Amino acid sequence: MTKFIFVTGGVVSSLGKGIAAASLGALLEARGYRVSMLKMDPYINVDPGTMSPLQHGEVFVTDDGAETDLDLGHYERFVQRPLSKRNSFSTGQVYETVIRRERRGDYLGGTVQVIPHITDEIKSRIKASAVDADVALVEVGGTVGDIESLPFLEAIRQMGVEIGRDNTLFMHLTLLPYIAVAGEVKTKPTQHSVKELRSIGIQPDVLICRSEIPLADSERRKIALFTNVEEKAVINSLDAKSIYQVPRMLHEQGMDELVVKKLGLTNAKPLDLSDWDQVVEAQTNAKNRVDIAMVGKYVDLTEAYKSLIEALLHAGIHTLTKVKIHYIDSEELEKTGIDKLKTMDAILVPGGFGERGVEGKILAIKYARESLKPYLGICLGMQMAVVEYARHVAGLEAAHSTELNPQTPHPVVALITEWTDEKGAVVERSETSDLGGTMRLGGQNCKVKANTKLASIYGKDLIRERHRHRYEMNEGYVARLEQAGLVFSAHSEDGDLVESIEIPNHPWFVACQFHPEFTSTPRNGHPLFSAFVSAALTAKQKG
Repeated sequence: MTKFIFVTGGVVSSLGKGIAAASLGALLEARGYRVSMLKMDPYINVDPGTMSPLQHGEVFVTDDGAETDLDLGHYERFVQRPLSKRNSFSTGQVYETVIRRERRGDYLGGTVQVIPHITDEIKSRIKASAVDADVALVEVGGTVGDIESLPFLEAIRQMGVEIGRDNTLFMHLTLLPYIAVAGEVKTKPTQHSVKELRSIGIQPDVLICRSEIPLADSERRKIALFTNVEEKAVINSLDAKSIYQVPRMLHEQGMDELVVKKLGLTNAKPLDLSDWDQVVEAQTNAKNRVDIAMVGKYVDLTEAYKSLIEALLHAGIHTLTKVKIHYIDSEELEKTGIDKLKTMDAILVPGGFGERGVEGKILAIKYARESLKPYLGICLGMQMAVVEYARHVAGLEAAHSTELNPQTPHPVVALITEWTDEKGAVVERSETSDLGGTMRLGGQNCKVKANTKLASIYGKDLIRERHRHRYEMNEGYVARLEQAGLVFSAHSEDGDLVESIEIPNHPWFVACQFHPEFTSTPRNGHPLFSAFVSAALTAKQKG
């Protein structure tokens, strides 16, 4: 029978529930258990796909095409098990399902209520996410006390009763603020947070207490006394230099052993964290350093580029290089020029939507091409590289994407209205299609052209990468751009859609339509990012 660990948060948001849950998942996986992870988001949106990156942060995409919260990215980076649509849902999805059933008459005229209809749907989805898992970690988004998350909390309370406390564990993450003037760590917010949780019928089994300074034994005893949690189950999560230190930090306080015993898990393997230790060792003892400019428009909230940032750090881990990322607002480049880029070792233009800041990105790409600085373009970063090459090398003046300029005389990037997915089904879309869930989404195979830089990086002719975009390179301009020297180094498996470009007479200029950052992990890295950081290092050494 699957054991369930429910993870809640208190006091304030952004304490790292996702990191804590993923770290515990990594520990249990290292002990030989099959682990599943689930994130429940309390917002009414069906998914975060239509939400502003500046408000919500990154939208992470699973291999089967779900647009999810960025915590799914943490889960996949810590636990070596690919996740799917079943591993994330929102209040909006729950209500959408229940209301659709009501319209069909499934409830036979009964009054549809939060309890039991909404909570039953939540419990059903929780159980569906745990198929084949020994242990399922379920993270409740938001903070205890929020109105929005009450149905989720009620559902997990009911599960604790229905499947038994031997099969469920409640883990609560809180903050212990340090008051510098008083020189004290304060436990009162944690006490009140647990009191709030207990008021709705949930008694936490484990407390994870975030703090700036180590938790004294006297404070641990005080927290245990006031919250009715065993003293050994009050775990201190100190601020760490690297999130990849957290699994060992939790293990050294007995976290995994505590969970194994509480849930009656058997056949636990001896724990081996040597791969995590190697990650931390490589990250903290880098031998080199490179400065990389990330030119985008969401730089005021770097969480919008979370997987990309982690992928660059992973590349640093695997090349023993400290990667210093400089976030440069592309709109600012339009006003001040490219001087800020001159001290950089490489330039990256990430994905994005909308017209704002696009000309600044094109300026950065033009500078990377002409100055021979290593360049990596991702999604919109590839599309704008095509636009830049068309304008300044192929002589297609005013070339653009129809997303940004529908009247362009040379639509080198355009909306693809019909294409075939991997199952052979024809997918149609138009400019009037709904914005939510209508993009080209999820993992798809790409054929790599032989004797290209991309082929040498991946070392194979068929790769699989995840996508999230609505516009594509216009195949009608491929021949013209090839004549001008641009190399199209990968296509979709059916050969219809451009997946990657490169410039052969440039030291390192690669751009891809897909999002390789979604499959990079600290333990395995990703070949494209490792090659990019290595190219930046080579460029720096050559001066």
